[in-house]
Amino acid sequence: MTLWQWGLIALATLALLGALAGVTIALIKRKARTLAAHTPEITILCARLIDDPRISPFDKLKLRALAWYLGLRLDLIPDFIPIIGRLDDALVVAIAIHTALKSADADLIRQHWPGPLPAPNSILRRAKGRARPATAWSSASV
Repeated sequence: MTLWQWGLIALATLALLGALAGVTIALIKRKARTLAAHTPEITILCARLIDDPRISPFDKLKLRALAWYLGLRLDLIPDFIPIIGRLDDALVVAIAIHTALKSADADLIRQHWPGPLPAPNSILRRAKGRARPATAWSSASV
């Protein structure tokens, strides 16, 4: 192969990688917006799970650190930086959700969920225990 053919292959590879990166960033932004909408509820959920005696001490330590970070006014990456500015908050929220759900089952999450509506099924599906569909009676009694 000649040099210009290698150049075309490299250019096509870079274009493909760029398109893949663009799609990945778009998906991350969409998920970040979804997670950021639940930040206040997740912060309160972490605080409530910290006080629950059924949660292990190691998980309580992780939840305390995550709740502390979410409560900070300063970020590791400032929010005015496009795309990645809010991505660090969304990542911390995702880690908080993951930690909270791996340390508690779906019923415990439902019990401590602070929102006026029941906990979203997208969050409950990630819980340690299998999430049973919430009925109107069980979600209203929590």
